[in-house]
Amino acid sequence: MGQIITYLRNNSSGLKFIFFGFLIFTIVFDVFANRHEPHFWGDSIIGFWAMFGGFGCLVMSVVCKGLYKNWLKKDDNYYDK
Repeated sequence: MGQIITYLRNNSSGLKFIFFGFLIFTIVFDVFANRHEPHFWGDSIIGFWAMFGGFGCLVMSVVCKGLYKNWLKKDDNYYDK
């Protein structure tokens, strides 16, 4: 398991390429998908749910990083006190 994680860390640009490719694929697939009657206002916008998920993930990452830096992180000498 450690070798897999090390490999992914060393080849992160390829992994980003795969993830962005999948995101683009979902948007292109949404163009050709058969649309029924929209239940939500975003259902009629092409690629809305893919972009909503990507934006939501980005917002959660920024918020969680901010919580970590401002609330959870302790000083380097916290346990020495």
